[in-house]
Amino acid sequence: MTSRVDVVVVGAGPYGLAAAARLRQAGADVCVFGPAMSFWNERMPRGMFLRSPWAASHIGDLSPFTLDDFQRERGSAIARPIPLAEFVAYGHWFEDRAVRGIDRRRVDRVEPFDGGFRLRLEDGQPVTCARVVVATGISDFAWQPREFDGLPRELASHSSEHSDLGCFAGRDVVVIGGGQSALESAALLREAGADVEVIMRTAQIHWVGRASRRGLLGRILFDRTDVGPALLSHVVARPRLVRRLPTPAQRYATRRSLVAGGALWLRPRLEDVRMTTGRKVVGSVRSNGHLELKLDDGTTREVDHALLATGYRVDVRRYRFLAESVVESLRCEDGHPVLDEGLQSSIRGLYFLGAPAVRSFGPLLRFVAGTGFAAGALVRGITRGVGRAFAAAPAPAFDAPSTESGTP
Repeated sequence: MTSRVDVVVVGAGPYGLAAAARLRQAGADVCVFGPAMSFWNERMPRGMFLRSPWAASHIGDLSPFTLDDFQRERGSAIARPIPLAEFVAYGHWFEDRAVRGIDRRRVDRVEPFDGGFRLRLEDGQPVTCARVVVATGISDFAWQPREFDGLPRELASHSSEHSDLGCFAGRDVVVIGGGQSALESAALLREAGADVEVIMRTAQIHWVGRASRRGLLGRILFDRTDVGPALLSHVVARPRLVRRLPTPAQRYATRRSLVAGGALWLRPRLEDVRMTTGRKVVGSVRSNGHLELKLDDGTTREVDHALLATGYRVDVRRYRFLAESVVESLRCEDGHPVLDEGLQSSIRGLYFLGAPAVRSFGPLLRFVAGTGFAAGALVRGITRGVGRAFAAAPAPAFDAPSTESGTP
């Protein structure tokens, strides 16, 4: 039997949760598919901390569902920087109180149907709806350098493939990259008992400190969202302003704000980690069960594993659940969908939140700090599109399986 709703949100990370909460506040008939906080829980290593500060880590900026509300209700303090496990717990708490009724099944297919969309869930159940909000995060965009193509997973893997780096204890591991993920992974690997070297292209590590962000001067130089360098941070925190900037200025703001770097609090944990800067891996081969890497200075490394903390490159064509007809009809620039003021794509009724929206609204949309803006803009765009507020209606009940299922 086919079920029909007004809005389907695909994905239940911070962006999906924020969007669903705001849509339900507006009275929308909305259903959310996907396990809550799955990327954070399954594709980030245990023991890591958020680089984003407290003020920039509230999902949706919704009261009474902020981190402060979560901490107050729980009755115990949360450490700063915020431990990953605490943020995942906050996400589930937000789900229970602000969203409720998430369907953990995965969406396998989204295709046009009868002026709207038809979705096929992982168990085959069809769902039709007028609007689809894609909030599935960045897991499909994991990028690795071509020098590592063809290697088996036991020799080279992307950092997003691991939730527990303890499996590398006693092994020689090279971490490729110079950003927060690379540096924190290196620290966790070393603390787990691995022999670690970090190899990065840049000539030196870019440390992001907190001292310059404190007090009156800090508030003058940096917005509370803490995305972007001094002063530019205030521009980036206003996505509508970024949207109106000339294209070169938009690209400059994004490039400067997404420069790879590590939080200053990581520095003491990396004292025993070998850092090789200004170098690039130009070749890799399997050798006697190990991995041999050749660097651009002619030196080589023989290691047990290469962990590729090489980031993500947005290309919505890599969303496997989007039908070919949808992908072919999308207007995109460098893999990013071109979005209107309400985050609607060139296909009427299809919306994108999070990283795919960076090209249209700037780098804030890569971070939790952007969830409040995105959810608000989405609701305003939809309500303008229908010319009225949603009629209040309860979320539909689907025939969900009794056991937990679905993948991120």
